Amino acid sequence: MNAYPQTIHFIGTNTPRAEEVTPEVLAVEGTIPAEIDGAFFRAVPDNAFPPLFDDEIALSADGMIARFDISGGQASYAIKWVDTERHVLEREAGRSLFGRYRNPFTDDASVAGKDRTVANTTPLWHAGRLFMTKEDGRAYEIDPATLATIGKFDFGGRLRSETFTAHPRIDPETGELFFFGYEAGGLCSLDIAYCIADAEGNLVSEQWFEQPYCSTIHDFVITEKYAIWPIFPTLADLDRIKAGGPHWAHRQDLPSYVGIMPRYGDVSEITWIEGPVGVSCFHEVNAFDDGDKVHIDLCLTDTNAFPFMREAGGLEIAQQDIRGGLTRWTIDMSASEPAIEQSILGPSGDLCRVADADQGRPYGRAWYLSMNPGAKGPPLLGGPVGANFNCLLRIEPQTGKLAMMELPPGAGISEPAHVVSTEPGHGGWLLSVVDIPNSPNPADYASELWVIAADDIAAGPVARIKAGRPLRSQVHGSWVDRAKLAAAKAG
Repeated sequence: MNAYPQTIHFIGTNTPRAEEVTPEVLAVEGTIPAEIDGAFFRAVPDNAFPPLFDDEIALSADGMIARFDISGGQASYAIKWVDTERHVLEREAGRSLFGRYRNPFTDDASVAGKDRTVANTTPLWHAGRLFMTKEDGRAYEIDPATLATIGKFDFGGRLRSETFTAHPRIDPETGELFFFGYEAGGLCSLDIAYCIADAEGNLVSEQWFEQPYCSTIHDFVITEKYAIWPIFPTLADLDRIKAGGPHWAHRQDLPSYVGIMPRYGDVSEITWIEGPVGVSCFHEVNAFDDGDKVHIDLCLTDTNAFPFMREAGGLEIAQQDIRGGLTRWTIDMSASEPAIEQSILGPSGDLCRVADADQGRPYGRAWYLSMNPGAKGPPLLGGPVGANFNCLLRIEPQTGKLAMMELPPGAGISEPAHVVSTEPGHGGWLLSVVDIPNSPNPADYASELWVIAADDIAAGPVARIKAGRPLRSQVHGSWVDRAKLAAAKAG
């Protein structure tokens, strides 16, 4: 390829931008609350070069780390490439060298055996360090002040797993980092490495076990008692990959599972519980203990939400025909044969968020993105499924109370981050990038960072920070306050 293919993965908010930006001050409409003081980091997949194959997908784009720095009611923006081994090799060659998504057998021969990860999925802050993660490799450490890449991170050589999840969980009381890697022992292995790092960033535990099948495990959850892996039947197959085919294919005929073990226990204690057939989930909202019961709240769909994963499994299901909802799975761990009880909490959606203090605990509210049934006009093209979410929801899971923030016609919204308020009784703030069309051209839109009262989302933003350029779709984002930034171990 010497040009970008005109597929859904390269148009709309997936339009390649390939632009580094040094910090520049942004215009603000409204007033940013003074207590919002820190940085909102975003993981942005972008393409430095046209791909080798015209069926490439957005999830395989090079990682960029973006930062909105906010202080004193003002904001600035910067973005920089993550200098992964892959990106450096391609930059030196002046072209793409790596082939299809998570398929090393389609690479240029010159990069055989090189690190393929693009570190494009989640910015993670822990123990004074900033990382960019993607679940097919290890994390890359980033200087939070300059956004320069420090290098691949393996806990001083102590981490044995070849992979590091894009969705670790941090206990709000202990400060411990709970994480895992799947395909930890190599391509298509069943190995899962379950790891714990202490509040100072030291790796204190790494245990390996096997999953029932080689599934894409994008997320997991913890409670005060347990570590929990919900897994779903989107499977890897080494023969298919060696033949140049896709890494993942969804199986509508296979059951899901939940693997659950004491979070400080031995992996020999893990229990696998069979779940519904054919369902899929990429992000869990939260989980918590309720006596002997465990509640797991997840963004569940009746099949895989990514078209390319369905198509690889021979499934012809239109995006608008997928059904699902914000779902609670409850497991009674005192039962002789624990089973999943399922209930629906709210409408379908994804890219969910709880306050950091609620991680692994009973919680009173959460936020996630969805599709507004009353929206005027089609959704903004882009994102990994081809269409962006167009509303923000706030839900109280105990009562089912739901609130919605509507967007301008045709606009899309990215995953929010939560900022704690210092004002007693105030529920804090949400930060979320909103893309607003300027014209019928799907690549012509204005990007803004909206500041929203977390418990009054229907009121809309109190401030709109103008990016001054269209931003490519993010995957996930993280808020880091000024005190943590000041104590960073890098920069």
